[in-house]
Amino acid sequence: MRSLADLDVTGRVVLLRSDLNAPLHDGVDGSEVADDTRIRASVETIQSLRARGARIVVISHLGRPKGGPEAKYSLTPVALRLGELLGTNVPVAVDISEARTMASRLSNGDVICLENIRFDPRETSKDAAVRQELAAELATVGELFVSDGFGVVHREQASVSDIAKLLPSAPGLLVQAEVDVFSRLLQSPERPYVVVLGGSKVSDKLAVIGKLLEHVDHLLIGGGMAFTFLAAQGHEVGSSLLEADQIETVRGFLATAKERGVDLRLPVDVVVSERFAGGGETQVVSADAIPSGWMGLDIGPATIADFESVIAQARTVVWNGPMGVFEIAEFARGTRCVGEAIAASPGMSVVGGGDSAAAVAVFGIEGFSHVSTGGGASLEFLEGKALPGLVALENSL
Repeated sequence: MRSLADLDVTGRVVLLRSDLNAPLHDGVDGSEVADDTRIRASVETIQSLRARGARIVVISHLGRPKGGPEAKYSLTPVALRLGELLGTNVPVAVDISEARTMASRLSNGDVICLENIRFDPRETSKDAAVRQELAAELATVGELFVSDGFGVVHREQASVSDIAKLLPSAPGLLVQAEVDVFSRLLQSPERPYVVVLGGSKVSDKLAVIGKLLEHVDHLLIGGGMAFTFLAAQGHEVGSSLLEADQIETVRGFLATAKERGVDLRLPVDVVVSERFAGGGETQVVSADAIPSGWMGLDIGPATIADFESVIAQARTVVWNGPMGVFEIAEFARGTRCVGEAIAASPGMSVVGGGDSAAAVAVFGIEGFSHVSTGGGASLEFLEGKALPGLVALENSL
């Protein structure tokens, strides 16, 4: 695919698909951005385009509106924060027609934002012809397309995969950096190669676990998904999160890991409570001795030490998914300690977006080689899937 530098953007209207899907909270004057991580991640590409004299129309989604405009999902507070970061005003066009008019009046370096693209249900339609209709309308607004929303490149959506077929297109600097990092992980990771997986459900990560077992040296599993693995080994897990329908699949993973010599490690101890909330009684128990009626909500200190020892030797380490319910103070230590160990590891360290990136922000952990902006996209990349948004760039005009 061509690079951003290959596009002649000077004086031309560039449609820029960003991922500005930032969490909001109530502020003094209405909704405000609660976490601007994704907005900050978009700035480098926008500033590069501005410096080269482009006229920029930013396209993004926010939340999951149900088939039409909803005030709580307006991009207005996001555009305000983007403008603050850019040092310029970023007006919001309420629809494509207004965006077309506003774009025709832009000067070189100006930036506007189209209102939440998901207010139009055609954006996420399963019908390709419907999506293409919206993409064709978007294409009348600009002359070039730049894809810089890595968090959506794994989706077939009008403003992601369909529009790239209609205009000369290229990845933005953010997407290019993500592609470079994950391509390296797939093709030539330095060893030992360690992957730390967590999060709630095994079922969310079935394909990536199968793929990783072909490539990694160590696979460390924590979070809610660990209890299905423990159950597959025959242990009682109390009232911990358990996907009983995945136990046989997990037994297959355990067998495959053994056959291939992959060091697959599970928690040896866990922090348990009788309720999914803070303020209650907690205790640390062996992972094979969880009391009936109690649930595991974090990895324990022995597991933390075990995982840290493996991570310290890694030349490549990837992290996707928290080790426990890190949003509750009593169950945050495992995620924080593992995150700090990964950041301090001597090799390449990659955080795979999603809840892991959120935890990094909450704990203020720094030092990673790369923090991805796309949890789902990063997992699918590691699975070796063809991502529609990237395929479209490879085949663009």
